Amino acid sequence: METVTPFKEIIDVIKEKGGDSLKYCYQCGLCDSVCPWNRVRQFSMRKVVRQGVFGLTEIEQEEIWRCSTCGTCPSRCPRGVNQIEAGIALRTMGAEYDVYPGHVSTIRNVVASLTSEGNSIGGERAKRGDWAKELPVKQYEEGMEALYFTGCYLSYDPRMRKVAQATATILNKAGVKFGILGNKETCCGESIRKTGNEELFKKLAKENIRNFIDNGVKKVIVSSPHCYHTFKNEYPEFMVNFEVVFISQLIEQLINEGRLTIKGEFAKKVTYHDPCYLGRHNGVYDEPRNVLKKVPGLQFTEMADNRESALCCGGGGGRIWMETPKEERFADLRLRQAVNAGAEVLATSCPYCITNFTDSSLDLADDEKVEVKDLTEIIAEVI
Repeated sequence: METVTPFKEIIDVIKEKGGDSLKYCYQCGLCDSVCPWNRVRQFSMRKVVRQGVFGLTEIEQEEIWRCSTCGTCPSRCPRGVNQIEAGIALRTMGAEYDVYPGHVSTIRNVVASLTSEGNSIGGERAKRGDWAKELPVKQYEEGMEALYFTGCYLSYDPRMRKVAQATATILNKAGVKFGILGNKETCCGESIRKTGNEELFKKLAKENIRNFIDNGVKKVIVSSPHCYHTFKNEYPEFMVNFEVVFISQLIEQLINEGRLTIKGEFAKKVTYHDPCYLGRHNGVYDEPRNVLKKVPGLQFTEMADNRESALCCGGGGGRIWMETPKEERFADLRLRQAVNAGAEVLATSCPYCITNFTDSSLDLADDEKVEVKDLTEIIAEVI
């Protein structure tokens, strides 16, 4: 039996979570026309918005969980409707009642892992810093130039650990005095917040903020656009501000300052994918491209749907934790765009994107294989 939430409660939650802009929607349907879901299946954000306006949403409805929060529809909306905030408000009802339909039920496991171990993928908290065991990486101490906040995927996932190690190699090569928090580091909380679990987000955020302050952290380097977004735009809600720098921004700065020298060649044709939370949500487009174009031998090419129009990988909004049928994966479409651009390497700067693209690349024919790399992995090879 579906759980129908009372009209007034839904409307109040939507307003409280910043979704009051729904009332400005005049149902033009532009959100549907730009939504990546409609490249793989039928989906109507306009319908979700309409239901929210009239308080008709059933919290067991799978449609409110489809949004990957890619930011495409609010960036194009002629009326300034923030569909993302409204959608999160509706998900809040599910989180509060512990009602998750079908494939969304995996979020319960994520919540348990975040609560007990401080990460989203079930790793032991004590092993969060193990990726750096064989590297000259120190525990952060007050007075260091910056804290490197590794993030969950780069700390535990075997594939993504290579990105953390490449990043540490670059920072050490440039003489950046940095450290990590190791087992004191906790998930930034961005993605669980997008599933509507505001209480757990606040718990995780406060734990990180307390550790930052206790250790005298002033500058934070991050490798995940999701960490970048929440530290930069959401943690200030707690009346704190830290300088937050994304790794591609820092690499360009280090090269321009002469602290990092590129010596080798990377003789391949490379395209770059703009992660939603780095590009559309935070406007970082030029720095990663500038870095790639400084690499000798690298031939840069753009895919279709680049920069502001970049196609989402499908991992945002907590969907990285949900099973998506193969025929509905945005990442497959994006890999095809990389193939059509003639790229040998698809470079990006997001653990969710790399995870999804790596899975999708397994289905490519042998004569059209595209290697998926983080930007830091390319730079670590040529310094």
